[in-house]
Amino acid sequence: MSMFLDTAKIQVKAGKGGDGMVAFRREKYVPNGGPWGGDGGRGGDVIFVVDEGLRTLMDFRYNRHFKAQSGEKGMTKGMHGRGAEDLIVRVPQGTTVRDAETGKVITDLIEHGQRFIVAHGGRGGRGNIRFATPKNPAPEISENGEPGQERELLLELKVLADVGLVGFPSVGKSTLLSVITSAKPKIGAYHFTTIVPNLGMVRTQSGESFAVADLPGLIEGASQGVGLGTQFLRHIERTRVILHVIDMSASEGRDPYEDYLAINKELESYNLRLMERPQIIVANKMDMPDSAENLKEFKKKLAANYDEFEELPQIFPISSLTKQGLATLLDVTAELLDKTPEFLLYEESDMEDEAYYGFDEEAPAFEISRDDDATWVLSGDKLEKLFTMTNFDRDESIMKFSRQLRGMGVDEALRARGAKDGDLVRIGKFEFEFVD
Repeated sequence: MSMFLDTAKIQVKAGKGGDGMVAFRREKYVPNGGPWGGDGGRGGDVIFVVDEGLRTLMDFRYNRHFKAQSGEKGMTKGMHGRGAEDLIVRVPQGTTVRDAETGKVITDLIEHGQRFIVAHGGRGGRGNIRFATPKNPAPEISENGEPGQERELLLELKVLADVGLVGFPSVGKSTLLSVITSAKPKIGAYHFTTIVPNLGMVRTQSGESFAVADLPGLIEGASQGVGLGTQFLRHIERTRVILHVIDMSASEGRDPYEDYLAINKELESYNLRLMERPQIIVANKMDMPDSAENLKEFKKKLAANYDEFEELPQIFPISSLTKQGLATLLDVTAELLDKTPEFLLYEESDMEDEAYYGFDEEAPAFEISRDDDATWVLSGDKLEKLFTMTNFDRDESIMKFSRQLRGMGVDEALRARGAKDGDLVRIGKFEFEFVD
């Protein structure tokens, strides 16, 4: 089984804030005492950090749940609880993070050491020292900590390479990569020898250097799942130049020009923007019989499909076996890279809106629905957060929560919907009677 893994679905949960404390001063010679409960500590964030030493998402195959620690509870003497440490999760360069529910791109992590908070920890709850007022100098009120953000994420690895090698199986992509770089891909005389992307660094005679990726499994019908399908084509999306390798000897009994058209059709079917990248046609296996004649025929067919004012793609005859023509090919590729800009990988519509961790002012504070057992059900982010942060062990906290519901207009909304005295109202799993 291959140890290369380039997609993963994981769940992350930031730490809950620590609960605030209800406490009172009990000191000799201090008249009347007073509230002395401290605030809870902040929950830990879940942070992705790029590690250039990682090459695959294999670490996420067996560990799919990441949970940061909760903050410490508030203490007496007005002392705050300690904030929790952030959970650091290391990911390889080129990892795209998406929200599993919406499919939107949250971030694209490409630089070594780049950090991004994928789940924010909850703030600590306030202790009763925060609720003291002239009217209520000794409150028995505290807050529970805010829940940490929880979300399901899709991770997608797209290797960082300047140049991508595409072409049918057995046209010599892996052999070419092994000759021009120090990469040692497995090479055999059968289709689909390469089942993972291979990456190598090229250094030209003039001193230029660039990264090359050999992308496996692309054949006619790949966009419909034939062969290895397009599962590895995501790795070509970051490349700026495509080297289209063609077996000019036709040793597999196929027509080189038909191969060229078929591969381009699959690239276009996968992503129209791949055709924007400049392509160099690499006519490989020129040391074989019939290759020269086939190349002449290929050039004729290629020219016939272009207008006289259109610029034809560059064609470089090479032999990976004898290393014929490689130096020229690499020099031209390096020159093309110098004048080819980075391609925008994601449109604005693909990106998640800038995160806002408060409440949407335009969103309703609560919603009312009716369950099958005739219970009234209250829901909504703001209301549910108030409920979660209420300490129901203290009568004063419960009364405060009731006043907050009344201030939000919940009582009036329930009456308008037909709620009667004694009807059951549910928030989450908590039920209480409606009092008119």
